[in-house]
Formats: sequence, C-alpha cells, structure tokens
Amino acid sequence: MNSKISSWFQRHALETYFGLAYAITWAVWIPIALSARGLLNVQIPAWLYYLGSFGPMCAALIVTTLTEGRQGIERLLARLIKWRIGFRYYLFAILGPLGLFALAASINRVVSGAWPDLALLGKVDYLPTIGAPVALLLWLFTYGLGEEIGWRGFALPHLQTKHSAATSALILGAVWTCWHIPAFFFRDTYMAMGFFVLPAVLVSITFASIIFTWLYNSTSGSLLIVIIFHALFDWLSVSDAGGQYAAIIMGIAVVLWAVFIMRRYGPMNAAPVDKQILYSNTPSQN
Repeated sequence: MNSKISSWFQRHALETYFGLAYAITWAVWIPIALSARGLLNVQIPAWLYYLGSFGPMCAALIVTTLTEGRQGIERLLARLIKWRIGFRYYLFAILGPLGLFALAASINRVVSGAWPDLALLGKVDYLPTIGAPVALLLWLFTYGLGEEIGWRGFALPHLQTKHSAATSALILGAVWTCWHIPAFFFRDTYMAMGFFVLPAVLVSITFASIIFTWLYNSTSGSLLIVIIFHALFDWLSVSDAGGQYAAIIMGIAVVLWAVFIMRRYGPMNAAPVDKQILYSNTPSQN
C-alpha cells in the first residue's frame, strides 16, 4: 500500500472504523427498514437483520489490516482466547445475568402466580423456535462476537489511548446507540417506544458501555469474557421467558453496577488495573 495512504489510515483509524462499521451494518438494516415500511417493492426477509451485527467486527478487521497488518490482526484475535482472567469475572459474566433472570422469574411467580415458560428462551425474533442452546449460540456469534471484536476489541483501546476510561465509555456509548438507528424503524420492541426510543436506548447503552469497559479493562483486554457477558445478558433480558419484569430488573441492575464502578474505581481506569490502550508505549491522557 502507498505509504501516504497507509499513514492517512493510521492517523484516522478510529474515524475510518466508525464510518465503516456503520456502512456495513446499515447496508443490511436500511433496506430491511425500507421494506418493512413499504418503501421498497422488494420484500426483504427480516431475519437478515442478524447479519448486520457483524458490521463492527468486519470494520475492525479491515481497518486493523490497513493500519497494523498481520501482527495487528493477531493481537486483536488473541484477545478472543484470553481466558486466564480471574474466576470472579467468570462468576460475574455468567452468574450475574442468570441470577437476575432467576430473580425476575421469581417476582413474576409471586405477582402472576405462574412461573414463566422457559421454552421461550428458544424463541428469537424473525426465526422459528430454535431451542435455547441454539438461541444462545446465535447471541454469542452475532451480538457477542460480531459486536465486541469491534466495539471493545478495536474502538475502546483507541479511545482510551487519548481519553479516560469513563470518557471513552461515554463516546462509545453514543456511537453504539446511533449504530442502532435503522433498527428503530422495523424492530417491534423499538417501535413500541415511539419518540422515546432514542433517549431510552442511549441511557441503557451508555450504562452498559461503562460495565463492558470495566470488564474489558479489569481482565487486561479479554474479549472472551465480554462476549460471554454481552450474549448472556441480552439473550435473557429480551426473552419473554423471564416474564414482564426481566428487562426492567436487569436494566436497573446495569445502572446500579455502572454507578458503583465509577464510585469505586474512578473515571481514569474504571477498573482495579490500568485501562487498556492501543500500544503499551503510547502515553495516555485524561
């Protein structure tokens, strides 16, 4: 590659990444939205929505290749198998969502007199019932792997190289929220919120971004644990299997834990160890 072009990509890696992540995802989601609104004569299957989740991952791989080459790709993918991170983080990532889901199901039992139907864990939007194990795998590969290689694996270290962990989480939360905008026009859960969808999603994703930043930094950059937590939390919180209180209870827990993180560890690292930056020899700023 021409040295001037390569140098430009290195200087504008983060902006290029965000633009490419949007472009890839929106190339899938915008036609679905237009079709759902009757603005296209072609009927586009809504299940293609899941392909859009790979936009952040594809963008990260492309920009990393352009700016860092093979070694950069190896460093990025190595975080997927970073599993020696401390047992307590596995407990948080796995038992946290499961415990909150069980709490929601118990409250639903007290209020309604019936336990939620756990078979609903095998039901996902736009697809026939596929069973709970397959549904979880779908979440792991799409909104776990597909998103987190990009958001936390690529964008977060770049942001934290110049900003505090808290500021990076807020910036990424805003970008992550706007990335969802085309889905506001065809996903039933979003459309039901009406005009409140953007602020509601912004608030929920911003607090979630703080937690993911804490988890990523605390484990010295483990994408594996972030993917597990992201997939489990989303799978359980959006499923009807937990009853009508699951999303509310799990959402409140996210807010409370994010506030605890900021009070306990402070904005610079948002973790008990130093924040993860792009290069170990790059000076960080507040």
